[in-house]
Amino acid sequence: MNDPRPTGRIDKWLWQARFFKTRGLATRLVGDGHVRVNGARVVKPASAIGAGDVLTFVQGDRIRVIRVTALGIRRGPAPEAQTLYEDLTPPETEAAPVTRTGPRPTKKDRRALDDLRGEGGVHDPE
Repeated sequence: MNDPRPTGRIDKWLWQARFFKTRGLATRLVGDGHVRVNGARVVKPASAIGAGDVLTFVQGDRIRVIRVTALGIRRGPAPEAQTLYEDLTPPETEAAPVTRTGPRPTKKDRRALDDLRGEGGVHDPE
């Protein structure tokens, strides 16, 4: 006879894995429909997840893609929480640094630019 796969609540797991500071925040995110499990939108915080499920959700300004590797027993320290998942989020690409084409503009240069843009301030052009 097959034993059923062990599962747990999605809101509790997100909190235990330290993706959210409080369980209430995790519950609100799931309840608002901002979490997907294996591509399907979930709106119930009590939805069951288990090892092998892939979660997609927004955290801050990033979209996170996480594969559940284990269920948590408690909300432990960060190294313990990191053993609960595998991060599948693609790495962020950094913007190229802005390079200067010439020397830094002087105050006189900035005033001339302001005059060209029509952003004249309180200065006397000489």
